[in-house]
Amino acid sequence: MSEQNQAPMSVLFYHRVADEPINPWTISKRDFERQVDYCRDHFELISLQEVQHRLDTGHSPRPAVSFTFDDGYSENCEFALPLMIRHRIPCTYFVTTENVRHGHPFEHDLRLGRPLPINTIEQIKAAADSGIEIGLHTANHVDFNRVHTTEELNREIVEAKDNLEEMIDRPVRYLAVPFGLPQQMRPAVIETARQCGLKGICSAYGAYNLIGDDSFHIRRFHGDPQFNRLRNWLTYDERKNRRRPTLPDQDVLNIEPEVAANIRHPELAFS
Repeated sequence: MSEQNQAPMSVLFYHRVADEPINPWTISKRDFERQVDYCRDHFELISLQEVQHRLDTGHSPRPAVSFTFDDGYSENCEFALPLMIRHRIPCTYFVTTENVRHGHPFEHDLRLGRPLPINTIEQIKAAADSGIEIGLHTANHVDFNRVHTTEELNREIVEAKDNLEEMIDRPVRYLAVPFGLPQQMRPAVIETARQCGLKGICSAYGAYNLIGDDSFHIRRFHGDPQFNRLRNWLTYDERKNRRRPTLPDQDVLNIEPEVAANIRHPELAFS
């Protein structure tokens, strides 16, 4: 595929890099650095913007990887982000704005009985000042499969984007959808992201970005702590690509008429 300028682009997502693996989405510092070194040796490391550029132009000369993080764990500022900055590796760091604003632990950690420190506004602003792209992970780590009104959709994307831009004093260009499975990647979610000026939206169900794909939807897979599994995913195989799911082309939820009258973008509706 490289010979045809159609090399696959893999976008990895991580959550928390720390040596206390007290939740299932933590990777140790040593294992994370090993994965970074492997990617530096075997792939071109590019930004999400460059992923989109290659999809739009139909020109991807060699296999590439882009690094992203979700949620906004404070420990990432101790090792992971400094590593990205030191090696000048393009990186997009997605945060949940209400957790950052109030310092509240994530519900998924509270359910495990292990609340963890959240990034502060000062930390994400410092990361942005150091070259890390800050992206949106909604206001409240919402499951869009449970969203029933356009008003809530607006609050979690449009208003959260505005709030995050105020926090970092920079434009916010990308949204990573929490959970990021096909049932969360609904048409109304994608259209709301387009309408409010975001440049792209990220899923998380495990797929490559290939020439011919829609560049607005950036496909990602998990940076698996098991190195062999990660290496296997980074090795392109058409059989894996054939298994990627199809996104829904219709929303099945209904919006009450009185709600539709009060939304910020009245042209959006669940069809």
